[in-house]
Amino acid sequence: MKLLMLLSRIPYPLEKGDKLRAYHQLRYLSQFCEVHLCCLNDAGTVPGAEEALKPFCKSITIIPLKRRNVLWNLSKALFTGLPMQVGYFYNCAAHKEISLLINEISPDHIYCQLLRVAKYVKGVDIPKTIDYQDVFSKGYERQAHNRSWFSKPVFYREARLLKKYEERIFPWFDHHCIISEPDRQELSFSGKDRVEIIHNGVDMEYFVPVEHVKDTDILFTGNMNYPPNVMGAEYLVKQILPLVRKSLPGVKVMIAGANPSQRVLSLASENIIVTGWMDDIRPAFARSRVFVAPMTIGTGLQNKLLEAMSMKIPCITSPLANAALKAEAGIDISVCDSPDEYAASVIDLLGHPEKTLQQTNHAYEFVKGHYSWEAETRKLFQLMQAVR
Repeated sequence: MKLLMLLSRIPYPLEKGDKLRAYHQLRYLSQFCEVHLCCLNDAGTVPGAEEALKPFCKSITIIPLKRRNVLWNLSKALFTGLPMQVGYFYNCAAHKEISLLINEISPDHIYCQLLRVAKYVKGVDIPKTIDYQDVFSKGYERQAHNRSWFSKPVFYREARLLKKYEERIFPWFDHHCIISEPDRQELSFSGKDRVEIIHNGVDMEYFVPVEHVKDTDILFTGNMNYPPNVMGAEYLVKQILPLVRKSLPGVKVMIAGANPSQRVLSLASENIIVTGWMDDIRPAFARSRVFVAPMTIGTGLQNKLLEAMSMKIPCITSPLANAALKAEAGIDISVCDSPDEYAASVIDLLGHPEKTLQQTNHAYEFVKGHYSWEAETRKLFQLMQAVR
């Protein structure tokens, strides 16, 4: 199969969830397909990207999104009723280039990641698959609850427009997929039962358990400019940590991940390290005794939990995050719904090494059995081959 893979970002480096998903899907799809990769790019030069992606691609096309065009198209979106998530990534010049590329390649199938790029292939008479990945509309709705009075209407408006757009693009595609069952249930239109669940995986040959001095008690990782992660970091430091310190006053915390916002940077103190981007996140896991992901908003599957479990770091998270993960609470993972519950779980795991070992062993077997990139991407390839 000759496959055109259309993405809203270059899937490298792997500091964001959509890039991680696209990179590993590309890696395994290249075993079954001749892959032609086309990426929009709003980030300027990305060192090492083409070298990292070349082994999996027959061709790579990168289409820059110039700032002046982005601002103009965001302005147009305000007046045409397009979601900002679409307006930001769409422009006519890019559309022409993608149309020329489709004519030149003549792909057997087009795979689009995220609704951001759906408009580029509307009406193209080639079998197509859309990966909704997350339910963007629900993500914006959840974020709106925690926004200031000034920005709250903007987020609610975007949520409404995205909800309509998620339904609008559905008939443009032959096949559809999404990351988890809770995300599929959040889709609001009839026919959502035809959206297939394609989970993320974890590279268990990369994220392996290693012996290391444990000089960090609590770890939280992620793209630290992404609002759900910013809120998670604040929740950890401001609400959970003071309760933990009543029993363990010297507890040390690491917040690791790319692009920390000013709100995250301001959390740093003597026993709280904010690392920023790390070329290799594995040492952060290896140094830590407990991984805490107190996600209160957001959608999708938390890759950070898969990575921690694969490295046999005990995990504590929210019911929201575990609804997508589907680990067994109290066996594979600790699930908490209040600062008091989180603090009690942290203290319990830090104080009982045997219990911690038991949980990490269960968690490791859980991700090994349920979250394989190879198996999930094979499901995706079979979906693309299916007759509508």
